[in-house]
This record gives sequence, C-alpha cells and structure tokens, in this order.
Amino acid sequence: MTTAARRERAALAVLVTATGPEAPTLCGDWTTRDLLAHLVLRETRLDAAPGIAVPPFAGWTSRVQAGIAARDWSTLVADLRDGPPWWSPFRLLDPLVNGAELFVHHEDVRRAQPGWEPRLLPAAQQDALWKQARLVARLGYRHSPVGVVLRRTSGATSTARRGPRPVTLVGEPAELLLHAFGRDEVRIDGRGDAADVAAVLALDRSF
Repeated sequence: MTTAARRERAALAVLVTATGPEAPTLCGDWTTRDLLAHLVLRETRLDAAPGIAVPPFAGWTSRVQAGIAARDWSTLVADLRDGPPWWSPFRLLDPLVNGAELFVHHEDVRRAQPGWEPRLLPAAQQDALWKQARLVARLGYRHSPVGVVLRRTSGATSTARRGPRPVTLVGEPAELLLHAFGRDEVRIDGRGDAADVAAVLALDRSF
C-alpha cells in the first residue's frame, strides 16, 4: 500500500538527488546532508534519537548524526529511500508517525529554493495534515500573548491557544502545519488586530 509517508519519502529522495548534499534547507544552517542524517538517525539509531528532543542527550545525538552525515552521499540517500529497517518500530508505525515528519522535511528542501509554490496535495493527505496541525499548534503557539485559532480554507476551525484578542490563521492544512512547526515560507492569512497578527507571526515556534 502506498501511503502518504511513502510518497513523501520517495519524492524527497528524488529531490535531494537532484539538489545534491550541500543544498540549503529551512532547518537553520542544515544542508540536505544534515537533514538526511537527522532522518536516518531518527529511524535507525534508537539509542541516539532521544537527544533530538531531550537536551541532556543532545551531545550523543550530535555525534551519532555527524557520523551518519559522513557517509557517502548515495548511501545516505539510499538509507532514506529504503526507510526504517525491519527491526525499527518506525517501520510498523511509518504511516502514523512519518506522514507529517517527511512532509515537513520535504518542504524544508523544496521551499529553500527560489520560486517554490505550494503543492496540490490529495484531500486525504490534507485531512491527515490537519489533524497533525491541530496537535502541533498547541506547542508551536504556546508562548503567544493572544489567542490563536487555525482555520482551514474549507472553514473548519481549531483553537490552538486560548487567550484575549484571538488571531485567526487561515490556510490549507499543509501551510498551517508548516507554520506551527516554525516555518515562515508559507501561504497563510492572519486575521485580527494588526499588532496581534504581527506578534503571532513573529513568535519563536520552535519546540
């Protein structure tokens, strides 16, 4: 069965093959090589993965990731394309845990290039990304001084943060998810008081 996660994985592998290992991404100073090393580590080095989110383990994670990044480029791309090994829980959970992850990082490479445009995604994938956006937004906008509401262009809404003078962010689920994850290269419309909208758009949305 071809899932959204598999499609994003395959498309990302094709894209980085074309861009090469030193292309920029939206992940700070990471190149495509660094980004692939992160993804491969996450799926294959369960001993080092906790450091992605837990600072006390970050040193070990960085060392392991540097070792993975030093692999031959074609090997690194193949590791990404092949996905999690049979023994990794990510292989069984791939459709559940990798759909949004791979989408976001695919866009991290796409949108670091000039002239990008949002992709036309299947409705089912947009629906799945909407579910993820609603969850991620609770963390991404947790420091907002005002309320934050997400609204799909289709009209569905979700409160990301309760507070005064709520700002409504309107867009397709894919765009709302990327913004909640801290990306600014998105197509969304902020509605509310101009100063409040500016404050929300300028938030540090990193985790």
